[in-house]
Amino acid sequence: MCGIAGALDARVQTGASDLEELGWAMAARLAHRGPDDAGVWRDERAGVVLAHRRLSIIDLSQDGAQPMRSADGRYLVSYNGEIYNHLSLRSELERAGRAFRGRSDTEVLLESVCEWGLERTLERLNGMFAFALYDRVERRLHLARDRMGEKPLYYGWFGGGFAFASELKAIRAHPAFEAEIDRGSLALYMRYGYVPEPFTIYRGIQKLPPGTFLTVPAGADAAATAPRRYWSVGALCAEGLAAPFRGDEREAVDELDALLRDAVHLRMCADVPLGAFLSGGIDSSTVVAMMQAQSPRPVETFAIGFQERDFDEASYARAVAQHLGTNHHELYLTARDALDAVPDMAQIYDEPFSDPSQIPTYLLARFTRTRVTVSLSGDGGDELFWGYDRYAHALSIWERLQRIPGGARAMVGLLGRSRAASAVLRRAPARWGWRAVVELAPAPDFRSLYRGLVSRWRERVVVGGEEPPTPFTEAPEGWPRSSPDQPVLLDLLTYLPEDILTKVDRASMAVSLESRVPLLDPRLVRFALRLPAELKRRGGVTKWILRQVLDRYVPRRLVERPKRGFSAPIGAWMRGELRPWAVDLLDGPRLRREGFLDAGLVEGRLADHLRGRGDWEWPLWSALMFESWLEAQAKPAPALPQTRGSPHRIRSIP
Repeated sequence: MCGIAGALDARVQTGASDLEELGWAMAARLAHRGPDDAGVWRDERAGVVLAHRRLSIIDLSQDGAQPMRSADGRYLVSYNGEIYNHLSLRSELERAGRAFRGRSDTEVLLESVCEWGLERTLERLNGMFAFALYDRVERRLHLARDRMGEKPLYYGWFGGGFAFASELKAIRAHPAFEAEIDRGSLALYMRYGYVPEPFTIYRGIQKLPPGTFLTVPAGADAAATAPRRYWSVGALCAEGLAAPFRGDEREAVDELDALLRDAVHLRMCADVPLGAFLSGGIDSSTVVAMMQAQSPRPVETFAIGFQERDFDEASYARAVAQHLGTNHHELYLTARDALDAVPDMAQIYDEPFSDPSQIPTYLLARFTRTRVTVSLSGDGGDELFWGYDRYAHALSIWERLQRIPGGARAMVGLLGRSRAASAVLRRAPARWGWRAVVELAPAPDFRSLYRGLVSRWRERVVVGGEEPPTPFTEAPEGWPRSSPDQPVLLDLLTYLPEDILTKVDRASMAVSLESRVPLLDPRLVRFALRLPAELKRRGGVTKWILRQVLDRYVPRRLVERPKRGFSAPIGAWMRGELRPWAVDLLDGPRLRREGFLDAGLVEGRLADHLRGRGDWEWPLWSALMFESWLEAQAKPAPALPQTRGSPHRIRSIP
């Protein structure tokens, strides 16, 4: 796991010393992602520079240092991630006559491109990655990102050139960068709590979508290039509907068990201490059970708890750990811990991000890093195996709405927005199906309905911000119009990469911890999307097939409990210890002066929440995280951690 950055000067006017200085400046902003080593390579004739920060995981020697050059000298790469099938690829390449000087997966990536070309290599990789590959013969820069979006990659054109990096803070180090907030992206953020790809909070800067690569010729114009897709979750979903799994239940459970064991086994390869996050839920317990079944010694597991009993899951994690025999570690959090961590969020997440679990995730990662360098997590299980109750809820609402004529649905929606109806609905329990039916009645299709269901702010809260299109408003590739997997595909395209995986990557890399996600092995994703719905949810039980696998390792009584999700009591803390901070950031005059958010709307929600007249935790947290981020932009960047190793330099190669 590392940090990458670099630039192309389309004018090719930048000298060698300027390029190298730019490379080191961008790399310095990513020191937390790679505290062990650093490197810069540049070619002033092409106006290209590649920078790298290294967190040493496999092959800790200088044979694994980056930027790395291919054996034939044609390619240079700055790479972030892990290729889990690198040993099998290495064996195949050696049989083809390729020689290796070290043991790193980076070298395997380079020689694979030499042997098979970039696109075929990408199709064969099983891993999480984002990399920049420069072809010295064709003078082209290639950027690529993994299938599910586990590793981040940002890019943009400005000041006559092109720049890219693992995090926005490194692009901000470019002297030509202008930090102009994109109000359309801000509107998307206030709705979802994250900025969906390909957008970012900055105008002119984009995220490279998962499963794509981008080719930029040296000296290219901004309009000359666009990402190309080598893998599509939408196409995979369509494939699963066309050719579903045909075996019986026992065969499905056996196949899932075998796939899980191998996915976990591949992700246990490391030359540094390794452990796992453990909440005691289905997903993390399954991952840890697979780890312990294949480990000759107790696995290191980590959990956090809260003093608020409704949010505390530490006892469940402890029970699973005791049954499996792991070496378990616990940390209990208080509101004071959360308050102390809040100022770090803007620096860690780089753009507004407001999943309330971002704080406990960061604190868990920091706690875990005190003992290990790599940690496995159970993320992805909810999306692949129907772990969210909202999937069935959304489909049920849509089924009921389709019985109502379109004109009548529009009228129901208008009545639901009246002051009297709003007062009643605000007090109605969320479990009342008619409440959601009234609020979402005008939705013209399922995507619009699900968009409303997952929205933080359904009202227009951004001043002058028009939302650009997303999969919620334009049907994605492979859209399953009549399948129960409709909400699953939307989450796989949006919520999973932009919220869950972003949260885990930034929280872990902020403390130089590598996090690996076995449940997102591409073979598991393909298998899950082929399974019929009744194997994922049965009799109201979510993740049914995953539970059948876990039953083979952990007694059902240890993990059987209502689903809570991994979060923190932010709403209660806003009425308590976080109240002064929240009131200060969402002060009406301040919001009007800045001109981004509708001050009256935000003030009203805050007043209702503080007085207990409604639970507006999620929309208010989005507003608070934006204001906190905005405030942080005006301050100098905090000091970055020092490297533990000695930075090396790879000079330009003639």
